[in-house]
Amino acid sequence: MVVAGDDALAHRLAAELRGVYGERVTLVVPPAQRRVRPPVVGRARGSTLFDRVSAAVNRAAGNGDAPPGRTAEPPGAERVLEAAELTEAVLAEAGVERAAALALVGDDDEANIRAALTARRLNPRLRLVIRLYNRRLGQHIKELLDQASALATAGIDDGSGDDGGDRGDGGGGGGFDASTTVLSDADTAAPALAATAVAGTSKVVQTDGLMLRAVERPPPGPGEVADPGLCTLALLSATTNDPAGADGSESSGPQGPRLLPDERAVAAATGRGTVVLETVSYTGPTASGGRSVPPFASLLSRRLRWSFAGLVGCVVGLAIASMVVTGEPPLRATYLTLLDLFAINNPAIGEPVGRQVLQLFSGLVGLLLLPVLLAAVLEALGTFRNGSALRKPPRGLSGHVVLLGVGKIGTRVLARLRELNIPVVCVEADPEARGLAMARRLRVPVVLGDVTQEGVLEAAKIHRAHALLALTSADTTNLEAALYARTVRPDLRVVLRLYDDDFATAVYRTLRAAHPQALTRSRSVSHLAAPAFAGAMMGRQILGAIPVERRVLLFAAIEVGGHAQLEGRTVGEAFRAGAWRVLALETRAAGRRGDPAGGGGGGGVSQREPRGLVWDLPSSYVLRAEDRVVLAATRRGLAELSGRRAGERSVGPPGQ
Repeated sequence: MVVAGDDALAHRLAAELRGVYGERVTLVVPPAQRRVRPPVVGRARGSTLFDRVSAAVNRAAGNGDAPPGRTAEPPGAERVLEAAELTEAVLAEAGVERAAALALVGDDDEANIRAALTARRLNPRLRLVIRLYNRRLGQHIKELLDQASALATAGIDDGSGDDGGDRGDGGGGGGFDASTTVLSDADTAAPALAATAVAGTSKVVQTDGLMLRAVERPPPGPGEVADPGLCTLALLSATTNDPAGADGSESSGPQGPRLLPDERAVAAATGRGTVVLETVSYTGPTASGGRSVPPFASLLSRRLRWSFAGLVGCVVGLAIASMVVTGEPPLRATYLTLLDLFAINNPAIGEPVGRQVLQLFSGLVGLLLLPVLLAAVLEALGTFRNGSALRKPPRGLSGHVVLLGVGKIGTRVLARLRELNIPVVCVEADPEARGLAMARRLRVPVVLGDVTQEGVLEAAKIHRAHALLALTSADTTNLEAALYARTVRPDLRVVLRLYDDDFATAVYRTLRAAHPQALTRSRSVSHLAAPAFAGAMMGRQILGAIPVERRVLLFAAIEVGGHAQLEGRTVGEAFRAGAWRVLALETRAAGRRGDPAGGGGGGGVSQREPRGLVWDLPSSYVLRAEDRVVLAATRRGLAELSGRRAGERSVGPPGQ
């Protein structure tokens, strides 16, 4: 496996491939002397510490004596190659021509695309995983690279080749897999970050029309029975309210969260919260958002709308009075009132006094109408003119989410929160940040300013907010904002984006001890995204990932054929606690002979989706080689299904 990148995701992905899948990895990183090392002030402490440790490891491995452009291979299964750019020579030196898969996870989309085109030319049989932020461009690049691979490998026998054993298709079969997968760490992490910030919001994984919805439930009270949903995906930590207890990471021990427990473990886990699966369904293609048009109510201010309402009331009152005084029918009385209102009626000379008084009142209302009409026109024009301007937080706003940072991650989180109809106020220091365009289009209030400066969070109405999402790229900035927000509102729900695990653990425990009644969560984007990228490198279709405290549960779609752990077994027999669980069956054709809905699997199902998804499988249904299933898996469980750790010493429990 070859991993090329310039940030935390590359290192986490390489560690995932080595530690979980047991793969040999070549890591291509920029040269140490070309890495700009910003000052510690205003920068993530964890990133600084990581850079220092990496430099020390490279020096200990003898990298200083290695030839230019290449470091000495350290002990173990990882080789580190330093290169400023991913040129053809660098990719060849990294072994792309003999590699099974290449992951391009740099932060520059253009550099990743250029390297992908070069790698496809060097090795048409290479499995490519590309990190791209632009979704539409990513789809076009995927189709282009897959077509190039198909043309280059036309006539080649998939099962031949003296290096076929090194490649490995990751699926238990014999041929090579030259597929291209385009992923975005922002898209992978955004649903989890948005769900964590809002109480009662489900954890949703949605891709290609398939939606899986899970929800976190508190432990049931005395005499209550918890709703198990379709199945229990995880048990939360037993020491959630203990400041010195488990932090929810992989090193928490038996008191930490348990992924994919069996029924016995669920029944015995009294006092623990759960994460249960609520829905597995097809939602159809997601409609793209059109051009944003300001709603009619936003064209006029509330005060102006009340003015119009008052004038309409006056006109109605004058029309009724005219009917009573003159005895005219309703339509004619209203017509005469409007003529008087617009001063185009004849003077009521020689008519009864009541009619003359009504005409004077109508003229007075008409005079009041003129400035109101002029104000309405100017205000509506101003609304359209300022449609591209950033909105300020409304005066009475409350119960909203304050989002710090609208870069790549923040933009995706903002879109997700607005899809859930959750009010948001963004805080951004950079007036050219990429997420500000989306904020304008969605008419989301924005406060421009440095969050560390006094008054910025107050302008975002933090004292009336429901939650704070600190998603800037600097750990210290996120921490400072969270600490200040807690001084303003101690019960505020806080979600921090932190890189360094030890630093995140210390912050999490300290904040939980200082504010036991408030929810505190620390999230790492690279930690959430790395398992999905690793699964894609192994040839798995990773649908998404959800966080369970500080661990990750994956959802994948795989073919049953070639997996001895699944093929020929019933759904109940295929379930392995702490490793994987079959959730649904994708049927390629409705009414296929032997479908579980037809009773061929030893029992019926309660519901079947119209597009061929069976999500309530009976435990007696026998999985066949042609079946394609959706399953939940831990990282090590997915590695075991891939057959990549056969014969190796177990590194840890499968629940990790």
